[in-house]
Amino acid sequence: MNAKVGDLRGNADKIRRFARRAEAAGARLCVFPEQCLGGYPALDLWEEPGFARANAAALRELARDSGEMGLLLGFVDKNPSANGKPIANAAALLHRRRVAAVRWKTLLPNYDVFDEARYFEPARDNRPIPFAGLRLGVSICEDAWAAARAPRRLYRLDPLARQAAKGADLLVNLSSSPFERGKPKKRRELFGGHARRLGKTTLYCNLVGGNDEMIFDGNSLAFDARGRLCAAAAAFAEDLLLVDTDALKPVPIDPPEEIEELAYALCLGISDYLSKCGFSSALVGVSGGIDSAVVAALAARALGPERVTGVSMPSPYSSKGSVDDAEALARNLGIRLLKIPIDPILERFQDALAPAFAAAGGDRGLAEQNLQSRIRGTLLMALSNKEGSLLLSTGNKSELSVGYCTLYGDMNGGLAVLADLPKRSVYELARWLNRQRTLIPQASIDKPPSAELKPGQTDQDDLPAYDAVDAVLEDYVERRLEPRSIARRRKLAPELVAGLLERIDRAEYKRRQAPPCLKVSPKAFGVGRRMPIARGRWR
Repeated sequence: MNAKVGDLRGNADKIRRFARRAEAAGARLCVFPEQCLGGYPALDLWEEPGFARANAAALRELARDSGEMGLLLGFVDKNPSANGKPIANAAALLHRRRVAAVRWKTLLPNYDVFDEARYFEPARDNRPIPFAGLRLGVSICEDAWAAARAPRRLYRLDPLARQAAKGADLLVNLSSSPFERGKPKKRRELFGGHARRLGKTTLYCNLVGGNDEMIFDGNSLAFDARGRLCAAAAAFAEDLLLVDTDALKPVPIDPPEEIEELAYALCLGISDYLSKCGFSSALVGVSGGIDSAVVAALAARALGPERVTGVSMPSPYSSKGSVDDAEALARNLGIRLLKIPIDPILERFQDALAPAFAAAGGDRGLAEQNLQSRIRGTLLMALSNKEGSLLLSTGNKSELSVGYCTLYGDMNGGLAVLADLPKRSVYELARWLNRQRTLIPQASIDKPPSAELKPGQTDQDDLPAYDAVDAVLEDYVERRLEPRSIARRRKLAPELVAGLLERIDRAEYKRRQAPPCLKVSPKAFGVGRRMPIARGRWR
């Protein structure tokens, strides 16, 4: 199910609706995701005492509605001890109008976007729960990742193995496991491996939906005791999957390509962020370039073209081809297009700043170029305010990594759609979006990337080739490799690698002021990567 953070009443109503459907279908037990009652991640909401009390009250109401079918769901439980953290990440079994059992999460992730050790008290023990003639081995998300080695094993405990040793007949994992590229395949391998090594039927129920930067993909699974996949729920959509654990049969699976999963993830991230934050439409500045075209196409796919407006803001340096490409994009997508030339505004800015710029001396440079970006950013924010539309920023991870972006200009926006995609992935997405018919003009894909802030400009006037930028970015940010290792691995000159790392480090102050970024890689710029801004050259 898709849970909204903090919406206990709405989430509880959704749980009731799914429970009624499950019971009508003949289910004995209905399993819901981790923290589905209060939403995940609730972050510092978890520290507010009233939030735990509200969880408890909503859980009691749900319990009073329960009957012969059991409901297994995630919530925030209060720690009755005077020691330790005041709350726990918990699962409750509701049955016959009461809370029949509660189990806490054992392993609390404390890396990347996860900070659960800050909030929760871990389980000391987690015995199987007797239910319907079975002993349920209930675990919560990270408990199932204890055996994973990527790149090293993080935990000494293995909660699933411990439950199997204590006589669990059926292993059930409640998860809020966020999407990243390639992760659905890793999960199938992980949970199939658990079922096989422990010889237990294993069920995995995952959250779906976007909550701020994080996107949850669903993809819930059922495996028999031999580790064979026997059922799979929908990806990137709510779903109710009925599984007969006494009659499991292997099913073939034809997973989508990674690029297709990526497109679905970004569309879900856009639509949920927009709706959960109370917006009804989106705004995109369209330049005729590849990045803004991909953002506009994803937004139109996620929301419907009638809810998306493109804004073309040509300057004296915008090529006719780029202006034409922006117009063709809007026609292809069926979105509304506003055209606001910035030439007269730019002239007024230049006239007003001329005395101060002359006093500062020097040739025309970045300050003059960035005026254009900041004018565009101001216009877009004005339209966003006036129309109540969410402004989607269009910068990609490669540009953000090296600071090839303008604060209070192209970085303006409420959500950064491509900020975790390197440039090569943007092109990959463009080709996927065009697979059935041309949405993104071919010229936008073929022409050299350019900010078009001065005559004849291309990105590679200032940057190495994007293939090199992307390779260094991936190894440094996602793999945490040292400069020498990156240079050897990628066959790049050490001075090129050193220069790119210097730019990545120096641009941290810009990224700290960027909009929330939809996370689709193992390490995105944002809450999962915490770097100081003011620092020395420690290398």
